[in-house]
Amino acid sequence: MISTTVEKARIISLEGIEKLPVAETNHGLKLVAIGGGTGLSTLLAGLKQLVGASDGGEGIWLETLSAIVTVSDDGGSSGRLRDELQMLPPGDIRNCMVALSEDSTLLSRLFRYRFRGSGELGGHSFGNLFLAALTEVTGDFVEAVRLSSEVLASKGRIYPATINDVRLVAELEDGSEVHGETQISASRLPIRHLRLEPAQCLPLPEALTAIRAADVVTVGPGSLYTSILPNLLVTRVADAIGQTRAIKIFICNLMTQPGETDGYTARQHLETVKKYVPEIAFDYVILNNHPISDEQATLYAADGAFQIGMHDHMFEKAFSAETEVVRTDLLDEGEKVRHNPDKLARVVLACCEQARTTSRPTVTRS
Repeated sequence: MISTTVEKARIISLEGIEKLPVAETNHGLKLVAIGGGTGLSTLLAGLKQLVGASDGGEGIWLETLSAIVTVSDDGGSSGRLRDELQMLPPGDIRNCMVALSEDSTLLSRLFRYRFRGSGELGGHSFGNLFLAALTEVTGDFVEAVRLSSEVLASKGRIYPATINDVRLVAELEDGSEVHGETQISASRLPIRHLRLEPAQCLPLPEALTAIRAADVVTVGPGSLYTSILPNLLVTRVADAIGQTRAIKIFICNLMTQPGETDGYTARQHLETVKKYVPEIAFDYVILNNHPISDEQATLYAADGAFQIGMHDHMFEKAFSAETEVVRTDLLDEGEKVRHNPDKLARVVLACCEQARTTSRPTVTRS
C-alpha cells in the first residue's frame, strides 16, 4: 500500500551511505538489471567494472551480472528486421551487449556501426545484422545472443524479456488505441492503460531463475511505458521479483519523455509502476538531485522534455516505510542529459552495502 505520510519515507544521501562500515563477509553479489534503451545500457556499462572485481580485501563486488531486456521495439533497424525476418527486435539487446563488452575498441565499434545511405542497408546497424544472421544460422535468437556475447567477451548474461512476438498496445486518454512502441511514443495524448499483445507471453526460464537467485534486482532507468513496463508485464516476471529476497532498487529517469511521460513527476513514474505491478516493493529509489545546465534545459524544452525530481516535494508520499530514497548527483558530462555510468553503479552498490550491513543504519539525511 502506498504511504500517505511524508515521515514514513526515509531520505538519505549518498554521502551517508558511503560512510557505513563494510560488511565482514565479502562474497560477490548476483545482480539482475531490468529495462531497455539507453538507460539500461548505461547502467550495465558502469556495473561491468565491478564484475569479479574482488581483490580479496574489503569492498563489495559482483559475482554475476544479468540483464533482462525489453523486446517490444518496432521502429528503425530493429523494426525492419522484425518484420522482414520474423525475429525478435535486436536493438536494445545489441546495445546491452556492447555495454557489457570487455573490448571497448574495434569489436564494440563494429557492433555499433550503422550503415549510411538510402538503400536496403541504410540505417541498419552491423550488430543488428550480426544477430539476425546468427539467429538464422542457429535457429534460436537466445542462442544467437549468447554466442554474440561471447564474441564481444561480455561480462554478463543477457536475456530477452520474452521470446514471444509481443507488441505494445496503449489506450489513450480519449479512449483510442495505438499499437506498437513507435506509435505510442509519437502520440501526444496521455496513456490511460498499457498492455502486451498477446497478454500471456512467457519469460525465459533462465531469466526467472536469475531473478530468484539474485541478491539485487534493479529496475530502470529507461522509458517508462516502452522500456520498463513491458518487462514487468511479461507473465510471472513481476511475481518472481516480488517473491525474491533480493534487494530491489528503482532508478528514476532524469527527464520526462515526450509522447510518454509529458508532465510526469518522479512520484508519478513510481506510482505508475506500482499501479501495474503492486507486488513489487522497492527497498531503494535512486534519484538525481543535481540540476542540468541552462543550455540543456533550453535544448530539451524545445522538444518538450523537462527535468524531474528536483522540485517534487510530494515524492516521498509514494513510498512505504521500508523504502529509502537516495538523492545524489548522477549526471554525466556532455551536451546530452545522461546518467553517468560510474556514478550510477557506485550508488547501486552503496545501497547494497548498506542493506547487507544493517537494516536500519544511521544515515545522513538530505
